[in-house]
Amino acid sequence: MGIVNVTPDSFSDGGAHGSTSSAIRHCEQLVAEGAHILDIGGESTRPGSPAVPLGEELSRVLPVVREAVKLGLPISIDTYKPEVIRAVLDLGADIVNDVWALRQPGALEVVASHASCGICVMHMHRDPQTMQAEPMHGDVVVDVLSFWSDRVASSRARAIDPSRIVLDPGIGFGKTVAQNFSLLARQRELAVAGRPLLAGWSRKSSLGAVAGIADAGKRMAPSVAAAVLAVDRGAAIVRVHDVRDTVAALAVWRAMKAEQQDQEQHP
Repeated sequence: MGIVNVTPDSFSDGGAHGSTSSAIRHCEQLVAEGAHILDIGGESTRPGSPAVPLGEELSRVLPVVREAVKLGLPISIDTYKPEVIRAVLDLGADIVNDVWALRQPGALEVVASHASCGICVMHMHRDPQTMQAEPMHGDVVVDVLSFWSDRVASSRARAIDPSRIVLDPGIGFGKTVAQNFSLLARQRELAVAGRPLLAGWSRKSSLGAVAGIADAGKRMAPSVAAAVLAVDRGAAIVRVHDVRDTVAALAVWRAMKAEQQDQEQHP
């Protein structure tokens, strides 16, 4: 899943693709680099980021979505506002990637009315403005699984088929560095939720903390390493800025796995 931030203030590439034309060029570049999904967002959810007015978010994302749906691969929209969800689905977007996990009033109803769109349900502690001011406590894996169970049940109550849902543990969303890496180390435990997992490690501050890289834009190497580790532990989707490098790294991982399986079958 290649990231397309149509924002001036995202934590690692804010402003780089802020105009419609530059965002569309970036979409085309990510497709050429091997992205299977494009994730377009018009509001930053970095820690402490302010909410973007509805009209401004619509003006940022709708022109990009109109062109992106012509590229021939699934289009995901990173938004939590029901009005934006409705507008982009009506334009042909395929997936709703909601950091609020459809907890905003009206969001579940909008998604339920579009019977075929995919849904990414992400765990977030508190909200973007306060989540890192007071990170969560306790066993992060237990908390994430409990949250997912509640959100899937809420979706079922609206007649949303669970097969439409992908689950995201929300790396960096109200968690400590140790908790984020606990989610990676114990990622296979998350499989008990019974849905495919999405991992979003790309350029996150926890990677910078352990790698000693303060500049988010220079965290490509640890981001690729985290993506490969996440896939090795069962992630079905990795949400990344550096598509070309991640695709190349995963090709190496697949070659190793293929040889490993061959040796197991023909010892």
